[in-house]
Amino acid sequence: MRTRTHRTRRLLGGAVALAAAAAGAVVAVTLTAGTADAGTGTGYLHTSGNKIVDSTGATVRLTGINWFGMETDNHTFHGLWAGRPATWTQQIDHMAQLGFNTIRVPYTGDSLRSGATATSVNTDTNPELVGLSPLQILDKVVNYAGSKGMRIILDRHRPTAAGQTPLWYTAAASEASEIADWQSLASRYANNPTVIGADLFNEPHADGTDPNGTGSCWGCGDTTKDWRLAAERIGNAVLQTNSNWLIFVEGVSCDGNGGSPNVYDNIPDDPMACDWWGGNLSKAGTYPVRLNVANRLVYSAHDYGISVYDRQPWFKDPNFPNNLPDVWDHFWGYLYKQNIAPVLVGEFGSTLQNPLDTQWLTKLMQYMGQGTNGISFTYWSWNPDSGDTGGIVSDDWNTVNQAKMNIIGPYLNPPVGGGGPTSQGPTSPSPSRSVSTSPSPSRSASSSPPPANGGCSATYEVTSSWPGSPGGFQTTVTVKAGTSAISKWTIKWTFANGQTITQLWNGTLTASGSAVTVTNTAYNGTIPANGSTSFGFTGTWTGTNAVPTLTCTA
Repeated sequence: MRTRTHRTRRLLGGAVALAAAAAGAVVAVTLTAGTADAGTGTGYLHTSGNKIVDSTGATVRLTGINWFGMETDNHTFHGLWAGRPATWTQQIDHMAQLGFNTIRVPYTGDSLRSGATATSVNTDTNPELVGLSPLQILDKVVNYAGSKGMRIILDRHRPTAAGQTPLWYTAAASEASEIADWQSLASRYANNPTVIGADLFNEPHADGTDPNGTGSCWGCGDTTKDWRLAAERIGNAVLQTNSNWLIFVEGVSCDGNGGSPNVYDNIPDDPMACDWWGGNLSKAGTYPVRLNVANRLVYSAHDYGISVYDRQPWFKDPNFPNNLPDVWDHFWGYLYKQNIAPVLVGEFGSTLQNPLDTQWLTKLMQYMGQGTNGISFTYWSWNPDSGDTGGIVSDDWNTVNQAKMNIIGPYLNPPVGGGGPTSQGPTSPSPSRSVSTSPSPSRSASSSPPPANGGCSATYEVTSSWPGSPGGFQTTVTVKAGTSAISKWTIKWTFANGQTITQLWNGTLTASGSAVTVTNTAYNGTIPANGSTSFGFTGTWTGTNAVPTLTCTA
């Protein structure tokens, strides 16, 4: 396994992060895929007050995940080096099965250049990606995620792969070059509504101390530092190319002239003058971003826990964590609560190694709310190689961090209506080895009898399969309620050919020999009339991977 460390120094006022250790071993997840009545809507999205709505006017809530790597010197998604079962398609399948309906994709302009090379792609698990450019791999991820009913947000994470900067431009990457990159992407995906918009620049922030700060400010009027004015220029240029896109605009870190307060001047500092990098939108109400196309603006904030940086003043409040909603109201929540504009919390995460972070994350999820009317978000991150937060999956890029998902899971609106996953493997076998292209037996499925009133049915589908001694496979089981809602379910079957389950998510497994029983978790037992949920698993097989007959009881 090949690993990377990703540090974003997402702190207040130019302070230096204390990087937390990477997440340790975790157990297989047994939790919800979220409510099953939402999805990501139809067609392109736009805004209405504080809501994101689809082409029919239906409210859409984005509950997504960050999958980074295209902003680093790998120039493509991290985890493409992982072993089986974590192929690139399986990872997207896994995100969708857990309930994430959107992927935020960080990138740098370096990855868009002619001749840019994607590195660390596993030739065994992802042979179809070998030799492709970063943009060609992005195309594949976009198309496959779209087939799952997911959406994509592109994030200009860094000017270059060298690292994050306080301003949106550098000597090596001008604002004009950033606009050109955005217009190129907006044109490339102009006819693909899977890609819904542009997060214009990641975490603009203060540099130095005021009154002589040299970083990003909001509303200060200096065109070289005022991120609000730059967001208008860049956002309007994007909309000239693709007027259907949403424009996501992050905050800055500190009030003032582009610097953080001077703690050495003996003048009391406002404890609410600075927030996380990209998290301070407190002045957006007074100095709003003005776009030339109406109903396209979404503000985006970042927020993190104590294990990322423990010196934020609100963490020391004796009323913690009950003081946190007032903090969020001040920096960005008011935009949503006052119906000014939608808000997407574009990054938030923690290793949860500090027990207080569980309180922080629980309170934040409650604050953002459930269902279609809550605040949208993309959690940081899918990747286990984020040095200060860890990821949803562990170092094998497959085992899920149950502690995190137990908190996040109930707030996810899973993608629906995207169709089943496609087969794994290349179009043609590699000359050096035989590779399964998931022949028709691996796509076969079986269903239990149709549900009666108060009953349920279940459909078993092998979504991917690969050879070996033994071979491996992945399966999705969809549980559907009849014409009456149910509050619990149990699925049973017997493997006829010695198959063995190695990992199961979104359900509770009991196995005795070849007999398998899966029951709902505490979160996904309730299914509305004619609604559905799903669980998935990976396993091994020898001989024939025959599809078993299922029974469903409620």
